[in-house]
Amino acid sequence: MTTTPTDLSRSALLFLSRQEGLKNAATRLGPLRELASRFIAGEKLEDAVEAVRALNAQGLMASFDHLNEAVRTAEGTRDEVREYRRLLARIDAQGVRANVSLKLTQCGLLFDKALALENARTVVAEATSRQSFVRVDMEQSEVTQATLDTVCALHAEFGEAHVGAVLQSYLRRTEADAKALCARRVRIRLCKGAYLENSRVAFPDKRDVDANFIRVMRVLLDSGVYHGIATHDERMVDATLEYAAKQHLPKGAFEFQMLYGIRRDLQLRLAGEGFPVRIYVPYGRSWYPYFMRRLAERPANLWFVMKNLVKG
Repeated sequence: MTTTPTDLSRSALLFLSRQEGLKNAATRLGPLRELASRFIAGEKLEDAVEAVRALNAQGLMASFDHLNEAVRTAEGTRDEVREYRRLLARIDAQGVRANVSLKLTQCGLLFDKALALENARTVVAEATSRQSFVRVDMEQSEVTQATLDTVCALHAEFGEAHVGAVLQSYLRRTEADAKALCARRVRIRLCKGAYLENSRVAFPDKRDVDANFIRVMRVLLDSGVYHGIATHDERMVDATLEYAAKQHLPKGAFEFQMLYGIRRDLQLRLAGEGFPVRIYVPYGRSWYPYFMRRLAERPANLWFVMKNLVKG
C-alpha cells in the first residue's frame, strides 16, 4: 500500500482531533471558527433549530447532534441528558421534521457503562414519549462493542421505532454486525467512518472501504427495515440507487443521510427526485473534534484555514 500526502494529512488531522489540549486554543481562532460555521449550525440550540427549519423548508429532514463527546464526569453526563430532553421537547413543540443523534461517550461510556446505559435510556424514554427517535452514534473502535450492546438493550425495551445504531464501513467487522442487527430489526445508519483506526480493525485502503460500504448497503436494503444510507460520494449514491431499482424498492424504503454543509447540491437533487433525505445537524460549543474529522475527510479545507491565519 502506498502512502500519499493526502493520507498523511488525514492521519495528522485525525490525530489532532483527539488532542484535548488544543480545543480551547482552536476555538479562539477566528478563521477556524469561520470555516467551522460551514459544518456546525451554531453554538446554541436556537441556532440549530433555525437551521433545521431552513432545511425543512427545502424538503429535507434532520437529525440534531449536541456536540460534546468524551464527557468525563457524572454531572457532565447529566447536563447532556438535560440538553437532549430539552432538544426533544423543542422538536415536539415546534413540529420540526427531525430526530436526534446521541454519542454514548456523552453519557459516560468511557468511565461507567452502567451510567451510560442509564443516561441513554432516559433520552430514549423521552423520545418514545414524544413519538421521536434516537440514533446512537458510533465512535472509535474501542467502544464499538459496548455501543452495540447498549443499542441492543435499548432496542429490546423501546423497539425499532425509537432507537437505532450506526455502522462504519471502514471497520472489518461491520458486515457481520449489519447482519446481526438486521436480524433484530435494528435501524442502521451506514457511513464510511471518520476516526483514526489501526489496520487490524479497519480497512486502510479507500477502495476496500467503498467495497464494504456497497456490500453492507445491500444487506440493509434486503432486510425490510428502514435504514439510512449516509454518504456524499456519488458513486455510493449511484450504487444504492441501482441496487434499490434492481430490488424494486420504493423510494421511501430507505433514506439518504448527509452532513450539514456538505454537498448541498446533492442533498437537494435527491430530495427533488422524491427520496427521503436527512441532514445531520451538529451544534454546541464543543465543536473542535467534530470539525477536525470533517477537515480530515477533505484536507484541502485546511489550506483555507492556513491562508486566513497568515492574513491575520
